[in-house]
Amino acid sequence: MSQILFLADFSVIKPDPGLIFWTALVFITLWFFLGRMAFRPIQNALKKRETDIQSSLDEAKRVRDEMSKLKADNEALLKLAQEERVKILREASETKEAIISEARAKAKEESRRIVEEAKELIEHQKMAAIIDVKNQVGNMAIDLTERLLRANLKGNAEQEQLVGRLMDEMKLN
Repeated sequence: MSQILFLADFSVIKPDPGLIFWTALVFITLWFFLGRMAFRPIQNALKKRETDIQSSLDEAKRVRDEMSKLKADNEALLKLAQEERVKILREASETKEAIISEARAKAKEESRRIVEEAKELIEHQKMAAIIDVKNQVGNMAIDLTERLLRANLKGNAEQEQLVGRLMDEMKLN
């Protein structure tokens, strides 16, 4: 019954001024303690979290910019390396052609020199052979002449007469 009395006297439309005072005092005290104990740390944690998120976003943007810069640098380096590769290949090709051309020229010069030396050697051997043949023919002619003269001129008197006549012919010439 006491509950009924308590409920019977209470009206939501017409609150008691003491109830309003105590409710307000409890609410303000609770709000003050919650502000000190809960709201401020929550607010600080939210601000810290917001700062961390913003710094993470800034760091991500910085890293993204740095990555795009590194990508551009890598592409530039790759292009430079490809140009260098083309240049090296071109130089190697030119060097190869120069070496081949030089080797061909040296080979032609060497073959020409060898042919000239061979022609010269053949000419010398030909002349030596001709001289040798002439000497042999001359020696054979002298031997043959000597044999003929000995056969035809059997005596000393005939030989002396022939020698004298040849001497006279030589003096006239």
